[in-house]
Amino acid sequence: AARGSEGSGGERRLSVCSKLCYAIGGAPNQVAGSAASFFLQIYLLDIAHITPFHASLVLFIGKASGAVTDPVAGFFISKSRWTKIGRLMPWMLACTPFTVVSYFFMWYLPPFVSGRVVWYLIFYCIFQALTTLFQVPYSALTMFLSTDQKERDSATAYRMTMEVLGTLVGAALQGQIVASAHLSHHCTLNPPAKVYMIAAGVIGGIYLLGIIILFLGVKEKDDPYALSSDAAIPFCKGLGLTMKHGPYVKLTASFLLISAAVQLEQSNFILFCTHAADLRNHFQYLVVTILVSSAVSIPFWQKFLQRFGKKCAACGISWMIPFAVMLVTIPNPILAYFVAFVSGLSIAASLLLPWSMLPDVVDDFRLQNPHRKGHETIFYSSYVFFTKMSAGIGLGISAACLEFTGYKPGICRQSKDVILTLKILIGAVPAVLILVGLFILLFYPITEESRKETKLALEVLR
Repeated sequence: AARGSEGSGGERRLSVCSKLCYAIGGAPNQVAGSAASFFLQIYLLDIAHITPFHASLVLFIGKASGAVTDPVAGFFISKSRWTKIGRLMPWMLACTPFTVVSYFFMWYLPPFVSGRVVWYLIFYCIFQALTTLFQVPYSALTMFLSTDQKERDSATAYRMTMEVLGTLVGAALQGQIVASAHLSHHCTLNPPAKVYMIAAGVIGGIYLLGIIILFLGVKEKDDPYALSSDAAIPFCKGLGLTMKHGPYVKLTASFLLISAAVQLEQSNFILFCTHAADLRNHFQYLVVTILVSSAVSIPFWQKFLQRFGKKCAACGISWMIPFAVMLVTIPNPILAYFVAFVSGLSIAASLLLPWSMLPDVVDDFRLQNPHRKGHETIFYSSYVFFTKMSAGIGLGISAACLEFTGYKPGICRQSKDVILTLKILIGAVPAVLILVGLFILLFYPITEESRKETKLALEVLR
């Protein structure tokens, strides 16, 4: 799968086919994650008729369970032995069927009412934990595709493009299938829940297709730097070392705030369109606009960061701030579509950059800690842990704010306090989080020059 011409240091370049198969393998997680990010909160409130407080518990505890699974998954994966199909691939293959089942039941409306909160809490927690068991080895797989930084960056760009397309497919599929449940003529009736189960079945099929393509098209390599005598780094010791590694701490602190801002935008956007901006009949098209903009701009951001550097590309994340504020203050359809387009550009930058910068951090750590192996999954699992926890806390607080201000599930018109809260959650809060995150990123020490020096030093080590 990795045939091609020689890269620097004698490293064979990854073929386009190999990069595509790698990228497609991660798309189903984004398809499902996108559907949940945009629609789960409104589903729990307006279809399952769960109170905002209970919805906040489901969202926060579910995200927290996925976050807690990250270091646990990192621990067991770092202990895994090499098999004929690799060290990471068996984990991804094993968890996918169970992920599909848990995802389907997450959108099933049980016939009982009193225990619905527990039902959704159980299946959302299981789903989050299983997607983590997939995502940790999948994201760490970047380090075992190639030792060449440009090849890894290229594979990451392929992956991000496909993941944004996956996000687009998830939101578009879910939006088109379930839109009938939220149109105004259903407002005073019980909205049909069956459409959500149909969408879940379709997305489950995408999961199975993605894992087959990943397995058939990607060849995992063993650690190219490690000697047979090198000892695997103990998980707890490795975790302690990563928490002391300056570039990693700054990168993680910055993007956990930025990802929390993006998550707040996603989870409250449909509620905002439905209840605060009179855009009820436009929300599915606005979501598609955001995601198409994200997908088509990933190649642009990849070229931009190659030419001007990764820290410089971070400025694009701030573009969504003024336009989100405009949408909150002047909520008309034409402006809404323009805001959706610009937000998509910013979201693309926020998705691509951390996954493009994290391998550089891992390389920097490797140079400072030679003769150790197995630290890659520790970096990736702990990074996902922190970003998921921040997103879970943000979602829990936002849903709790709706409860506090008097959100009533299933009604057409919410109170002025609820509308004001939605505007703050869409405009002010993400703006502050993004600005603080970008400020922290100013102190990120890895530059384009230091990346090149690290690359040369690692080639000597190899």
